[in-house]
Amino acid sequence: MRRTMLTLAAGAVLACAAPALADEDATVPDLEVRTGGPSFLSATVIEPGHRVKVTAMTGDYLYWSFAAAAGESHKVDVRIALPPSADRHGPMTWTLDVFDGLRRRQSCTAGAQTATAARDAAQVELGCTLRRIRTWADPWSYDPLPGTYYLRLSATGLPDRDLGLPVSTELDLSVREGEAHPAGARMEAPLSPPVNAGTTLAPDATAAPTTVDSAPKPEAKGEGWLARLTGRWTWTIVGGVLAALMGVLGYTLTRHPRRWFA
Repeated sequence: MRRTMLTLAAGAVLACAAPALADEDATVPDLEVRTGGPSFLSATVIEPGHRVKVTAMTGDYLYWSFAAAAGESHKVDVRIALPPSADRHGPMTWTLDVFDGLRRRQSCTAGAQTATAARDAAQVELGCTLRRIRTWADPWSYDPLPGTYYLRLSATGLPDRDLGLPVSTELDLSVREGEAHPAGARMEAPLSPPVNAGTTLAPDATAAPTTVDSAPKPEAKGEGWLARLTGRWTWTIVGGVLAALMGVLGYTLTRHPRRWFA
């Protein structure tokens, strides 16, 4: 009898705990994303660690977005399972583009952003390692800053008869932490070391204080206006006299030429 009562009590405890466990499992977020937006405005939000598996058709544009913070470096790997070779009529070219919040295309430090698959290829792989996110940048530069970034996957080259064929896409997003400053941005030592930087002369207690005399000093002998004539003033006066003489001579030659040749 005692054993039967213990069994019933244990069953009641398990029955009460089962809904709690079910609710706890329901709160666990689903890490698998099965959609991709058709435009920037409807891009599907993903995070590092999410498994993205999307079934689409050739000719569709797939957009995803993710948030990037300063110091992070993101890596994107894409694998596309192509349609059977019997249904295709030529090679396919796929492109993975990365844009920042201002729709500016970002360059990658590693990975093949564009790849062409032959007609008999079963899959094609793309990748991009985004540059490290910086805390600041010049207005004219395209350096990556913190914010939202967008991924766009599309088939940029294929025969027209291959449009609408089903494809299966897998995307992995990973992030690596690091410093927000770019490489070489810190100066460990000054370029030109200062000589005796910061040293000052000790004040001399025995020296008498100097006063500024605002009264004009009398001119010394031989320092009149004639002594102030420098070479510039001399050549200016000589040039003016020569110009006047040349003007008189030119006027005389043009107005009374016969007096000179009579």
